[in-house]
Amino acid sequence: MRLRDTPHTWVEWSCSQLLQNTPLHPIADWGRRRFGGADLPAEQQLSDLENTLALIKLDPVENVPLLAPLLDIPIPPERRPILAPEELRHRQLATLTNWVMASARAQPIVLTLEDLHWADPTTLDLLRGIAERGALAPLFVLLTARPEFRPPWGARSHHSAISLVPLDHQQVRHMVGELAARHALAKEVIEGVTERTGGVPLFVEEVTRLLVERGEQGGIQAIPPTLQQSLTARLDRLGPAREVAQIGAVIGRGFSYQLVRAVAKMRDEALQAALERLAEADILLVQGLPPESEYRFKHALIQDAAHENLLKSRRQALHRRTGEVLRDQFAATAATEPELLAHHFTEAGLTEAAIEWWGIAGQRSLARSALVEAAEQLKRALTQIATLPATPALRREEIKLEVAFANVLALTGDLVGGKEHYDRALAIFDPAEHRTLTTRSGRDVRVALMSYRSSCVWQLGYPAASLDDAERAVKNARETGHAATLVYALSRAAHSYIFCRNYAAAHEQVDELIALADEKGKALGALERGMLFALTGKASEAVRAITSGITSLRSTGVNLFEAWHLWHLAVAYAELGQPDDARRCIDDAMDKVERSKEKWCEAEVHRIAGEIALKSFAPNAERAEKHFDRALAVARQQQAKSWELRAAMSTARLWRDQGKLQQARELLAPVYGWFTEGFDTLDLKDAKALLDELAT
Repeated sequence: MRLRDTPHTWVEWSCSQLLQNTPLHPIADWGRRRFGGADLPAEQQLSDLENTLALIKLDPVENVPLLAPLLDIPIPPERRPILAPEELRHRQLATLTNWVMASARAQPIVLTLEDLHWADPTTLDLLRGIAERGALAPLFVLLTARPEFRPPWGARSHHSAISLVPLDHQQVRHMVGELAARHALAKEVIEGVTERTGGVPLFVEEVTRLLVERGEQGGIQAIPPTLQQSLTARLDRLGPAREVAQIGAVIGRGFSYQLVRAVAKMRDEALQAALERLAEADILLVQGLPPESEYRFKHALIQDAAHENLLKSRRQALHRRTGEVLRDQFAATAATEPELLAHHFTEAGLTEAAIEWWGIAGQRSLARSALVEAAEQLKRALTQIATLPATPALRREEIKLEVAFANVLALTGDLVGGKEHYDRALAIFDPAEHRTLTTRSGRDVRVALMSYRSSCVWQLGYPAASLDDAERAVKNARETGHAATLVYALSRAAHSYIFCRNYAAAHEQVDELIALADEKGKALGALERGMLFALTGKASEAVRAITSGITSLRSTGVNLFEAWHLWHLAVAYAELGQPDDARRCIDDAMDKVERSKEKWCEAEVHRIAGEIALKSFAPNAERAEKHFDRALAVARQQQAKSWELRAAMSTARLWRDQGKLQQARELLAPVYGWFTEGFDTLDLKDAKALLDELAT
């Protein structure tokens, strides 16, 4: 069956080289085009979206609040979902996938996505879901990418890949004939095109156009030897339109008439004539009529040629002008695509403005739980800061960025990188100079940094240093007289004591926290108390407290550390002899780690999964060992020595019970031997006792 004979919907998503770290940019860009963007009233856009969903039998009440923000459709405050960023992100991706699948069941869909090698990580997560479910509906997904790109999803029977190789002689001759149309070219000229271009279609097109324009004057030898030179030569022949092509190339692969007019500062008549010339020359593809028209370079290499053909000073001036126009005249774009402004200010050499906008982009991604994108954006901001002389204002900005970046790294499991940035932020923090940061962040920044670092260094294998940070953070918090800071320090200190298995001290922190905290803080304290119940033999109390705490936090939009809460709930269910509930909770925890990219606890979640496999009514040693192996691999990759020690002990106990005493000792001894402190903590005491047992 041919597609053209079947009624279908054609959807085009496009990735952008300038927005590789803007979450779901291709979907937002398509949404603006599909639903009218800022040109139409929000009520009209919402009505269109609601009708679209109703036609495919998706509940608008449930789905519009999740989809509208992704499509840049404003929604009233009362309709905004009250969810934590990570949970919101998960539901939005699931809803987008459901929308695609339901639409395809209503009418076959062709979904195309160009330049997948420039896709942001969140878009790739969405495509992973579509790739896995695509066979369940009449859906044809066509993706284009450079050869080096590898999709982050496994191959399925309904997937196929087509590698585009250079055209052969016959194909080149056919293409030249089509392009030359009524202009017959000599056989030796066509052969020369084949040899000169290497069968690259765009080069074939460029060479043929030039030959037709010149009437074969000078023959094939007059043709530039490279594609880049050929493209540059074609741009040079455009006359005044060349400058508009260059301005457009600075703006990006695609741009609106209104934006290029604001950047170029040209009269409408001259600008429109130039844009028409570029469209006629097949440089630009155009949609709509000015002043509502949209333009796109036919090929990224044409854009590159126009961009590179500019003098550096002129290129920088145009990037500056573009960034300023976007900032001052296109507020909606600046709000939704801050990475775009960061790029232009970076290319313009305006470092302070670039820092500001990379920071805005990073914080926006972090708020949306797009941790991979946030890490890249915040790193770029910090890289820019390193090029400037220190000033008080710049130091304040640097501390904010260091804290955000360290948190991102620690949550995505880069504990070494996270600690480096916590150390850096603490080193440059000056209490007198940076006191105002407390007002902005809601808690004392130095206390928060020590609290963050406490968890990080424990995972890296330094229990004594972890407790030192936690205790100094609580002491400093008391000295500030700031209640929110003390509540936060007590909560994080409880975490560190739980890590070190000093449950009595953890109980003291939690009791004080609950007495001081607001509603949200009390819910956190109740959760921590529930985890302590799970770890101290009070399984029934643990189930009640953790279940209630998770429900309370979700109602306030908070679900950070939920994987941690879930694995303690799984432990409690296992202790109660409820293996099905235990497996459900630990599976939820593993799913949470994968979806949220909150990788800091991945190793321990797998270790607990292995322990639960051994405690069920039908113990499964093979499954347990696979989980332990995964826990060891993750811990080693993260250099998380404390998690590695626990995983090594679980494996060693399993091997001991199987009679593999030597293998067990050879696994555990070097991990235990790495430690240089914390020998009074229970993990290290247990490891020493187990090694002694294995030696007898």
